[in-house]
Amino acid sequence: MSELDDLRDTVRAVLAKHDQPWGPLCEQVGVAGLGVPEEYGGAGAGLAAWQVVAEETGRVLSPVPFLGSAVLAVTAASACGAGEVLSQLAEGTVGCLAQGGLRASGSTVDGTATLVLDGDTAEIVLAAARDEHGVGLYEVDPGVQRQHTPALDETRGLATIEFAAAPARRLGDFAADTVRDTACAVLAAEQAGSAARALEITVEYTKQRTQFGRPIGSFQALAHRMADLYVLVETARSMAYAATEPALAAAAKAYCSEAFATVAAEMIQLHGGIAITWDHVAHRYLKRAYVGLELFGPPREHLRRLLG
Repeated sequence: MSELDDLRDTVRAVLAKHDQPWGPLCEQVGVAGLGVPEEYGGAGAGLAAWQVVAEETGRVLSPVPFLGSAVLAVTAASACGAGEVLSQLAEGTVGCLAQGGLRASGSTVDGTATLVLDGDTAEIVLAAARDEHGVGLYEVDPGVQRQHTPALDETRGLATIEFAAAPARRLGDFAADTVRDTACAVLAAEQAGSAARALEITVEYTKQRTQFGRPIGSFQALAHRMADLYVLVETARSMAYAATEPALAAAAKAYCSEAFATVAAEMIQLHGGIAITWDHVAHRYLKRAYVGLELFGPPREHLRRLLG
């Protein structure tokens, strides 16, 4: 068994055991510091390790701040060599990365950032802001005004952050392309995991629900639909793990977003009326899928990148 298989099994076990898994994931598995260089207290692992964790958290729609903190914030800080910040992130302190229309002047940041992943709970606030040198990465005083953003997907922590002459220090240049490509590759793996689990739940349901004295999963029309979904899921997983360069990351984000949305929609239809009840998980997968379509850019945006 490879190290990545061990990591997968351990993460899955922790997620199954704990209702609030972020602490155990950090303490027992070290997920917060997976991508942090060893000299700053991390594991120095590569993209594949992040994707394994994302795939497992995606399977159960876990609300842990992995994507916003352990991936986005760590990637941005690593590109600057911000050792102090990386050490804190490696210990499990939650960080967030705010982007979009922010401006920096001297030692302050101004502007409003919306849809900031884990921005409502982060203790470390990083901001990509335009300054006289280009776009810099700033560590901002965490006392900035924040407001939780209600979203269709209740398992995603999103926030609006107001920067009004917020005290900040410049860590270095912001590696926008690196952050974008890494985010797309890891989110694609998460979506592949969510789609896989949604299909598993659906297949199990069609084995149990009967009509005309037979499980509905035995009907050829439904069996063919689920076979098509299986091909979609396996292709999505392959695309995600192949996303090791910018063009492949764009392709993976576009494909996996659409694949998960398709599987989630079919999950609702194949479950029938029970799927839209509050107690069933099906609607949560659909909501996660539709929010994920727009996260880090919709599929059409990434397809334009491929064509452009």
